[in-house]
Amino acid sequence: MPGPLNGLRVIELGAIGPAPFAGGLLADLGADVVRIDRPPPKHASSESPPQFDFYNRNKRSLALDLKHPDAIKTVLRMVCQSDMLIEGFRPGVTERLGLGPQACMDANPLLVYGRMTGWGQSGPLAQEAGHDINYLALTGALHCIGMAGQPPSPPLNLVADLGGGAMYLAMGILAATFEAQRSGQGQIVDAAMIDGVVHLMSAFQAFRQQGTWTSERGENIVDGGAHFYGTYEAQDGKYIAVGAIEPHFYAALLHVLGLDHSVLPAQNDRTAWPKMRAQFAAIFLTKTRDEWVKIMAGREACFSPVLSIDEAPQHPQMKQRGVFQKFDDVLHPSPAPRFSKTPGALRRPAPAPGQHSEEVLAGWGLSTDEINSLQEVGAMHQA
Repeated sequence: MPGPLNGLRVIELGAIGPAPFAGGLLADLGADVVRIDRPPPKHASSESPPQFDFYNRNKRSLALDLKHPDAIKTVLRMVCQSDMLIEGFRPGVTERLGLGPQACMDANPLLVYGRMTGWGQSGPLAQEAGHDINYLALTGALHCIGMAGQPPSPPLNLVADLGGGAMYLAMGILAATFEAQRSGQGQIVDAAMIDGVVHLMSAFQAFRQQGTWTSERGENIVDGGAHFYGTYEAQDGKYIAVGAIEPHFYAALLHVLGLDHSVLPAQNDRTAWPKMRAQFAAIFLTKTRDEWVKIMAGREACFSPVLSIDEAPQHPQMKQRGVFQKFDDVLHPSPAPRFSKTPGALRRPAPAPGQHSEEVLAGWGLSTDEINSLQEVGAMHQA
């Protein structure tokens, strides 16, 4: 069955990080996402195979030299038939190319123009370089992540790039497209990672103002401070995770660990957390990780083993749901979320730059002569 976004046409100006991840979410759900890549330099050394660029699966690649005026005219011609455009450059770059919001929306007033940056389109840092860790640092999120007495720990690039960036861009452009269908007018979606991360931090901002969250790492309920929410080493050097926040789950955890609730400090007595953590740590060291898995099964103790990136696909829960699937001889995460009637699917492996140039341009209405001319003047590359 076609995905729920079947029929949606999206132009993605080639970038790195959250913009292509957002485009990949749309592509997984059936949208026709055409990524406009730079033509590869002649005699370039071979890069990693495109099949490992998971963000670009299900997309088609059109290689255009956006410094060539004929390439810009071609993109604008495609914009006239597109629902969305995604770009992830610093503010002002697409304007200088001639593909800014004004030029594109003049060509297609229904277009939704999605902009992905770290700092946003305005403000004193708008033109500064940065990565996930920098955006996390400025929002207060990074300061909260890590163990007590240790430096802040970057949570991979999951929080700013993907959570606060790509997810908010995807949600924003879909919302704007829904509105455009009713109003007959597109709009610009300014998705900044700092905006998204601050929004993700909303509960902790509330806790801090309420007085239930301290400013120090490792002193709070979900930052590793609470003994009932954290990780512990097992006898074999592997780790387990517990998250028994609710009283009945905490009681179940204590029961499995052989601890008498009646003689212990109250669960939320923060003064007792360090001592209780040490007690938990000593108990968990008495058995291997997999022994704890068997003991905890069905006990409602909010327990799980900490699996490695190689172990995760083999877990029965992952296998039964098909969370991973083999595609193009590579193990991929399956499209998410799930749809009962129009599921997403892996349809195309990630393309080499320019792999679909002629196919895309023909599908957007360019004649064979026009396509050949673009290639002859160096505005287009067919891999």
